[in-house]
This record gives sequence, structure tokens and C-alpha cells, in this order.
Amino acid sequence: MERVTVKVKKLDPRAQLPARGSDLAAGADLRACMDGDVTIGPGETVFIHTGIAAEIPPGYAGLVFARSGLASKSGLAPANKVGVVDSDYRGEFMVALHNHSREAVTVQPGQRVAQLVIVPVAVSDFVEVQELTETQRGSGGFGSTGK
Repeated sequence: MERVTVKVKKLDPRAQLPARGSDLAAGADLRACMDGDVTIGPGETVFIHTGIAAEIPPGYAGLVFARSGLASKSGLAPANKVGVVDSDYRGEFMVALHNHSREAVTVQPGQRVAQLVIVPVAVSDFVEVQELTETQRGSGGFGSTGK
């Protein structure tokens, strides 16, 4: 397992650094950092502060995913499904939590609200061409490879 050092700055003294739940966990938990409880109504999206900023090394990106327990038990998950944090971003990490449930859900200060996974990134150069290489699948889209 490759180890990458990510520098983290606390923007609020109450903020907590991302932390993995176990030695082999891919994601590090991001925690809410706010003055008090925040209630998210059914179908509502609220930006949750984490109180941290980070310096992700060049060649990497941070992906912000839902926490499976929070999503399956409370219906709270990032509104954008997966947030992408570029290596040149230095602002506060915020999580746009969406309530997919039919009931209001309250987020408390310090609660784990998402998980951050640091991944290598291949920077792509996009080149326009007249034709693409043929494949067996071709242009078959959603569901074209079977069940």
C-alpha cells in the first residue's frame, strides 16, 4: 500500500484531522465542524463545514465519498455523489450533504459525514480525431453488455 503525506491545516480549532477507521481503510473520515446541530430536511441539501483545508500532492486528487453507514441508516450522502478535490485547491473542505430519506436528520458537531480517499491521477491531453478505434462493443451504451 502506497503512503502519501497530505498536509492539513485546521481553519477552526475545533476541527479534526481526517482519520482512517482501521489500518487498511481506503478512506479517512471527514467530521462536521460547526457551532451546533444542523437539521437537514427530507430532500434538502446543506453544506457541512469540516474546518480543514489540505495540500494534496501534485499527481493526486481527493475523492469525497459517502460513509456507507450514514447513507444506508440515515439517508445522508454527498449531493454530488463523489466530490473531487484537485491538488491545487486550498479552500475549506465542505460536504454538500443531501437527505434522501423522508424524515429530517440532524448532524452533530464532530460527526463523521463523509470519507476522503486520496488517489493518483493521470492528467489527460485531449486530441480531436476523425475516427476512433473499432471495438466489439462499439457505441453500445447503458445496459448494452447484458445483465
